[in-house]
Amino acid sequence: MKVIYRGAESIIYLDDFEGQKVLVKERIKKKYRLEKIDEMLRKTRTAKEAKLLNEARRIGIQTPQIFSVDKKNNKIIMERIEGKRIKDFLNDCGIGEIKKIMSEIGRSVGKLHSHGIVHGDLTTSNMIWRDRKVYLIDFGLGESSKRIEDQGVDLKLMYEALKSTHFKILEICWKEFLKGYRQEYSRANTVLNQLEEIIHRARYMERNK
Repeated sequence: MKVIYRGAESIIYLDDFEGQKVLVKERIKKKYRLEKIDEMLRKTRTAKEAKLLNEARRIGIQTPQIFSVDKKNNKIIMERIEGKRIKDFLNDCGIGEIKKIMSEIGRSVGKLHSHGIVHGDLTTSNMIWRDRKVYLIDFGLGESSKRIEDQGVDLKLMYEALKSTHFKILEICWKEFLKGYRQEYSRANTVLNQLEEIIHRARYMERNK
């Protein structure tokens, strides 16, 4: 077992499963929570994430394939996607590659939203480029939701991630993302109007602290 990520709620490590190398996401115990509540939360969140990953894959989104869900130990055993994190190489891509990648990301998110799935942590750290396709990973904060507000928040997270990590190419990234998003989602403009409202509320709250 080789740990490759340790977060506040879970650890992710490489392991063997039925003769192949896999990625395991295990939600860890939190001692500050009551034991029964902690167990319930970990089971619920593990099941929800597995469901969202399967749903996303079913509608044509590139995601890791789930091989097994260990409900007793709150583990998701899944395919290891070997590729490049988009965060790590997008800034060094040529314009043509940037357009292709961001348009595909936009289409993927548009497809998610059109089927009532909100990712919850849309950053280029949670996207992998492999075989000229974008894979979305880590649905741990995701939800099943058709609320325009939730979808708007998803887009705000995407925009803020691009702004902080890829600020030099922000304009082209966002333009191509929206182009792909609109292609896949008939309510895209409604979500974008809501995004403007969310940004306006955030600015108002900041001014009135």
